[in-house]
Amino acid sequence: MREAIRAHLDSPQVARVVYGSIIGLALVAALEAHPPGAGFVVGALLATALAVALAELYSDILGGETRARRRLARAEVRHMAIDAAAVAFGVGFPAVFFILAAAGALEEETAFTVAKWTGLGLIGGYGFAASRLAGQSVVGALIRGVGIALVGAFLIAVKAIIH
Repeated sequence: MREAIRAHLDSPQVARVVYGSIIGLALVAALEAHPPGAGFVVGALLATALAVALAELYSDILGGETRARRRLARAEVRHMAIDAAAVAFGVGFPAVFFILAAAGALEEETAFTVAKWTGLGLIGGYGFAASRLAGQSVVGALIRGVGIALVGAFLIAVKAIIH
C-alpha cells in the first residue's frame, strides 16, 4: 500500500485529482444551498466529472497538436486520457456518499457534510504530502496543508453566505 501511495504521489495525476476535487467540492457546496435529492447529486457529479474530463482531454490534445505541429500518437493521447480520468475521479468521488444516501445508509445532509469534509481533507492532505516531499518540515507542511484546506473552506463559506 505504501508503494502504491508513493507511486501515485510521484505521478502527474496528483495535480489532476486535486483539480477535480476542487471542482467537485465547489459543485457540492453549490448544490447544498437548495439540496436536490441524492440521486440528482450523483448524476450532477458524474455528469460534471465526464464533461470536465472530456474538456480536459480535448484541450490537451489540441494543445499538444498545436505545439507539436502534428497529430499526436496513440500513446500520447493515452497518457492524456489517464490524466483526464484522474480529473474525473477527483470530481466524481463525492458521488459515493450520495449513492450511500440514496441507498438509505446516510442521511442526505450527512452526505453533504461528509463530501465537503473529505474534499477538504483530500486537498489539505495533498498539500501536506507535497510539502513533505519538497523537503519542508512537518510543521511547515502542516501549515501549507491547512492553508490550502482553508481555501476550500473559504469556498464553502462564500457559497453559504451567498445562499
